[in-house]
Amino acid sequence: MSLTKQNGKDKKPGPPHILLIYDIEEDKRRTKIADACLDYGLDRIQYSAFAGVLSRTQQEELMLKMEHLLGETPGKIHLYVIAQETWNRRLILEVDVDKREEYDEQPATAD
Repeated sequence: MSLTKQNGKDKKPGPPHILLIYDIEEDKRRTKIADACLDYGLDRIQYSAFAGVLSRTQQEELMLKMEHLLGETPGKIHLYVIAQETWNRRLILEVDVDKREEYDEQPATAD
């Protein structure tokens, strides 16, 4: 398990970071939405959450594509724009799957 504090500083702001999350019950539509996120170069950070850097034009294009892919299927898609300064202050807690498996395989010791 590791807790990471992001504190990098960019000299030029560049395109903003985004966080896209969704809640879609239908598997086929959910897969298409995830594929579209990957096509735009976003990184999957949770099963239904992606993060990355997109220009305003790319954000609008992606949301139009999402609207088309979702169609009349019930669901929600949220795209949040996150300022560079705020993005740099994020905290990440992550458990490495390989290390967890090593821990789970350790024999129990008597105290």
